[in-house]
Amino acid sequence: MNARTATINRTTGETDVKVTLSLDGGGKSSVQTGIQFMDHMLTLFTKHGLFDLEISCKGDLGVDAHHSIEDVGICLGLALEQALGEKKGLVRFAHAYYPMDETLVRVAADLSGRPYLVYRVRVEQERVGELESDLIEEFWKAVVTHARMNLHAELLYGRNAHHIFEALFKAAGRALSLATRIDARVQGVPSTKGVI
Repeated sequence: MNARTATINRTTGETDVKVTLSLDGGGKSSVQTGIQFMDHMLTLFTKHGLFDLEISCKGDLGVDAHHSIEDVGICLGLALEQALGEKKGLVRFAHAYYPMDETLVRVAADLSGRPYLVYRVRVEQERVGELESDLIEEFWKAVVTHARMNLHAELLYGRNAHHIFEALFKAAGRALSLATRIDARVQGVPSTKGVI
């Protein structure tokens, strides 16, 4: 199998981001976004997705975390899309349920070539650590748009914001790990159209 890896560099007046992703990794990560809670979430995503992921981001955190969170999401999405290559033999669809104590989250993914996010994850806590809770949705919007995939994320129940987001990132990692696998039974791309 060819190495399914990608490196994305993105520099703007607000951020300087580099992301390297290997789809066929072992869960190794080196994540430095400047936002500790996001580093924790992306480390969980990598571990449970069995990807290898390196992220470095220098952003205008003196303004707030929005630009950094969004630009990391953009670069991760682009890396995922690039690493998938022609998508021949791809499983394409997958889902995962993740419990964490009182919380249960479901994530379903389709590497369809069409960006669409359904995000039904509401928390009462405005911040977790130094990160505004609503920026998690902005992160996933950026990933989904630039990876050109469908992602449906739903909080089935739960109270603790940390548990909710941790279950979300673990479930997303697992669902994408399954969806990005290669199945030898799949001839060409997994679509009756012949393209994704």
